[in-house]
Amino acid sequence: MSTKRVVIAALALVFLAAPLFGQTSVSAKLAPTPPMGWNSWNKLACNVSEGVIKQMADAMVASGMKDAGYQYVVIDDCWQVSRDAHGEIVADPQRFPSGIKALADYVHSLGLKFGIYSDAGSKTCEGRPGGLGHEYQDALLYAAWGVDYLKYDWCNTTTQDAKASYANIRAALDAAGRPIVLSICEWGTAKPWLWGKEVGGNLWRTTGDIKDQWEGKIKWDDGSCCGYGVVNILDMQVGLESFAGPGHWNDPDMLEVGNGGMTDLEYRSHFSLWAILAAPLMAGNDLRSMRPEIRDILTNKEVIAINQDSLGSQGKRVSKDGDREVWAKQLKDGSRAVIFLNRGPAEQSMIVTWEEIGYPEHLSATVRDLWQHKDLAKTTGTFGATVPSHGVVMVTARP
Repeated sequence: MSTKRVVIAALALVFLAAPLFGQTSVSAKLAPTPPMGWNSWNKLACNVSEGVIKQMADAMVASGMKDAGYQYVVIDDCWQVSRDAHGEIVADPQRFPSGIKALADYVHSLGLKFGIYSDAGSKTCEGRPGGLGHEYQDALLYAAWGVDYLKYDWCNTTTQDAKASYANIRAALDAAGRPIVLSICEWGTAKPWLWGKEVGGNLWRTTGDIKDQWEGKIKWDDGSCCGYGVVNILDMQVGLESFAGPGHWNDPDMLEVGNGGMTDLEYRSHFSLWAILAAPLMAGNDLRSMRPEIRDILTNKEVIAINQDSLGSQGKRVSKDGDREVWAKQLKDGSRAVIFLNRGPAEQSMIVTWEEIGYPEHLSATVRDLWQHKDLAKTTGTFGATVPSHGVVMVTARP
């Protein structure tokens, strides 16, 4: 082979490999703020169908969630049953008789976006066909269906390299020609916060699955590990804040708000904490039958505004004294969002200093309660609150 041909071949390999080792221009423009939507898994598991998904999409609009900023309607595992003779993935014809494209078109007709689920391994977590070896074929089909969001799981992956696997599906999605948000669901095992942005992921799970409970660590029925309560997952976010930003977010898993395992006070805390973490806000309850109290939590626009702040800063824990914690997040206008969290069994008083949230001691700021929807005080140097057990007080401090 001539030197000229060797050079051309080498350059071709470089260009082919380039999307695998740096965030692509396509992915970088997606999810400028944490994605907001609904996912079927936490409430429905495998009991999904086109009728149910349409009802959830309708309810997202009717409940005011769309107006509050929720966009994505995502079908999780169990929509697929096989691959045909050409290797094309086949949706369950009994549960999705009109096909996935018709369902995506319906979701789009409501002004919402449509998401779907697959897996980097040979099979999904529920044993349905995975994406391994079919990445480009599947991506073309997803694009033709009108998919806007892909959750990509990590079951049945054996010896695969996580970084390379997710780089591959990102390159396939980009080659398909439709902007599709990539949700990396690798459970934090290979520390995807270190490489998720580089391979074009828009969000990446940092932990095992969330459970609908305040605290605890739960092994699954097969003995594998683990599901976690809300505050256990919260602890795992400490130190990850530098890896999040516009287009690339740490994902502490979907919301359990409204699923019945916690009190409304605990759900309010759960939602507040995910908001200050700049976490994706993916509801997982039955939107068709929400109690007003649950709807009010999920549609609190002042709390959502903290999550969706365009600076893209992830909140961090600035103080911890036993069960008493303070979390703070810088906002684009220079103000701060602050959460007083009481993890303990009894009501407690708490205080934060301006220095802890990055303000000079002499600064005067107006403090506003985001759940009471009212200004509380204009104060200098410190601010305190009384917080119920398993509750939060969430405020902004605006100079």
